[in-house]
Amino acid sequence: MPKQKTHSGAKKRFKVTGTGLVKYQKTNKRHRLTQKDHKRKRIARNMGVASSANSATLKELLPYK
Repeated sequence: MPKQKTHSGAKKRFKVTGTGLVKYQKTNKRHRLTQKDHKRKRIARNMGVASSANSATLKELLPYK
């Protein structure tokens, strides 16, 4: 079996931490920021962590050891 290629879209959006969690940047922080609530922008500033249900699928798409 040849090695599976890394998914190009996934490698731009997700990172696997040293402990095996999959983190990603939250949405709604790109444009039209003046009309968005301060709380919404503050929450979007932080990285999100993928749920355990999705992290196994994401790790198949990423080069994870």
